[in-house]
Amino acid sequence: MLTPLAAPMARTFASPIVASRKWAEGVTFPPERPLINVSQAAPMEAPPLPLRQEIARMAVEDTSAHLYGPVLGLPELRSQIAKDWSSAYHSDITADQVAITAGCNQAFTSVMSTIAAPGDEVILVAPWYFNHKMWCDMSGVTAVPLVAGDDLLPDLEEAARLISPRTRAMVLITPNNPGGVEYPPELLTKFYALARDRGIMLILDETYRDFDSRDEVPHYLFRQKGWQDTLVHLYSFSKAFRLTGHRVGAVIASAERLEQVEKYLDTVSICPNQIGQKAALWGLQNLSAWVAGERAEILSRRQAIIDGFPRLEAKGWRLLGCGAFFTYVSHPFDMPSSELAPWLVREAGVLLLPGTTFMPDGDKRAEHQLRIAFANIDQAGITELFTRLAQIAP
Repeated sequence: MLTPLAAPMARTFASPIVASRKWAEGVTFPPERPLINVSQAAPMEAPPLPLRQEIARMAVEDTSAHLYGPVLGLPELRSQIAKDWSSAYHSDITADQVAITAGCNQAFTSVMSTIAAPGDEVILVAPWYFNHKMWCDMSGVTAVPLVAGDDLLPDLEEAARLISPRTRAMVLITPNNPGGVEYPPELLTKFYALARDRGIMLILDETYRDFDSRDEVPHYLFRQKGWQDTLVHLYSFSKAFRLTGHRVGAVIASAERLEQVEKYLDTVSICPNQIGQKAALWGLQNLSAWVAGERAEILSRRQAIIDGFPRLEAKGWRLLGCGAFFTYVSHPFDMPSSELAPWLVREAGVLLLPGTTFMPDGDKRAEHQLRIAFANIDQAGITELFTRLAQIAP
């Protein structure tokens, strides 16, 4: 046993992604039935060739790419994000309201470190993103579950009931991880108003905004007067440009809050990855058409999931949510999902995550739920996935 170990860290569960990889250890997958890995949403391919060529050029020719940079990120990237996001959300965001982080997880932890302290509470919609729950646990912050209904949308009245004197923030993710659902703009406006009226922060994680199926503006929160006092927006460049290994994310918040975020970032990472930031900037300036093609492909896979699901539905499966990189489903078997998921690796060659990863301990619904991350399988792969799932009989 490791001693001494801080109690909050001891209470924090291990990363489900790391844990699930162990299920495949020692398992042989024949060539005619290779492992279908739908456990993680991160792109498995490298950035597009033009971006890799630009990264190579920077690595050789740009000396500044190898040096420390500003703690809150490159001014050019912050300005580009402010410009692009202002256009996308029909608002007026300024560069001093943007900070660059080492991925969206650090965006979340850096902001939350300015909002919640041990003993405080943060409301997370369940099914939740497990790293958000892990941060709460290891920070001594109580994660209060706002369990969504069958439509995977959070209930405003239930959220209002859960707010206590210790509540510091509510966290929403749209398009949702793990559920895939896209939150209606009217619902987001109501949650914003609730947070504003109750004096707490609304954290809006839009990591998957580039893959939203809607063409209209996803919300109008940046147009609210004084949004800086209530709203924090999070984003990741890992998905749109496949910059997973370069770790580039962003926070949009009040300039005053970012001054506090700067303390955290200076202590943890000193500055974001310089090459990654320059790559993200180049991507914003040159890859809009390529990203549009990536979005179209993801939306076609989403449609393939929806069109093909009746095959599973006939066997008792239920489609709870589908969008961005994710499908969230309910399975019909007596075997709980915490046992079914590792069983599927051995017996069906499918690696996915059980609902227990995303739900509070003891919630019986979780044992009937599974998350499928379909971003790394094409339409033929989706067909094969459904074929294998339709054949199982645990």
